[in-house]
Parts: sequence; structure tokens; C-alpha cells
Amino acid sequence: MAKANANTKAKRQAAEAGRKLIAQNKKARHDYLIIDTYECGLVLSGTEVKSLRQGRSSLVDGFVQIDGGEAWLHNVHIPEYAQGTWTNHAARRKRKLLLHREEIDKLASKSQETGHTIVPLQLYFLKGRAKVEIALAKGKKEYDKRQTLREQQDRREADRAISAVRRRQRA
Repeated sequence: MAKANANTKAKRQAAEAGRKLIAQNKKARHDYLIIDTYECGLVLSGTEVKSLRQGRSSLVDGFVQIDGGEAWLHNVHIPEYAQGTWTNHAARRKRKLLLHREEIDKLASKSQETGHTIVPLQLYFLKGRAKVEIALAKGKKEYDKRQTLREQQDRREADRAISAVRRRQRA
């Protein structure tokens, strides 16, 4: 089991090595139970890419909707490019997501279930291409959020206690 965890950790680190993170939606992990994640491309204009390369974006109010067999990213804020001209883009326009047909069909059927939604988690560059990580998620109740926070605090306290014991053993 430890070897399997080491392999997955090594794969994750290798995948993140070529990533340049632009924006992250930390609130989504707090408000939703993440069921499944997908990496997909974005259809962007030139000024949007230039604005993203400056590291300016916000995923806070973003969500994904399936319309006519296509996935669309709504309410993601990419500010206008400062040196842009009349060809500049609208900051909160809807953007098309590039996914395989099977993935779109699966997301469409799952998102129809009660309480399920599709939210963006991360926006990043991978090998020079803008990518967004989206997740099929289910909304958490207030008591679920408190339970998650309690578990994180307990895990943190246990780690601190273990490291304190190890420090005492070394000394």
C-alpha cells in the first residue's frame, strides 16, 4: 500500500512540475464534496491569454453548464488586458471548454442529479496551454463543513504531537 501511495505521489509531482498555476478556487473544496475531477482546455482570445500570463484571474463565482452538447464555463473573471485595444475581451464572458464527447455526456447526466454541480477548481498553464480543472461536486450541508474542519484540526494536532515526540527523541 505504501508503494502505491508513493507512486501516485510521484506521478502527481511530475504532472505539477510543468504547471504554472494562475488561479485556484479553495472555497469550492470547502463548500462542495468533490466526486470526480477533469482537466480540460479553454477556448480563449489573445487578450485573455495575455491577461492570464500576468497571473490575473478569479474562479470564485465560476460554474460549468452543458448547453447543446457543449460545456461552457460561466462567471470566471479574467480582467481586461491593460495594453489591449478595441479588440479586448469582456471580463466575465462565457468560455467554451474542450472535453471529449464521453466526458461531456457523463457530466451532463451526473449534473442532472439533485445537488450535483460542476465547478472549476484550478486554472493553469500546462506546456504553454491554458487548462482548467473542473470537478463534479455535491453541495455540503453546514454540519458537513464543520465536520471537515474538525477532522483537519484533529489531523493537524496529531501531526504536531508526533513531530514534538520525534524532536524530543532526537535531543
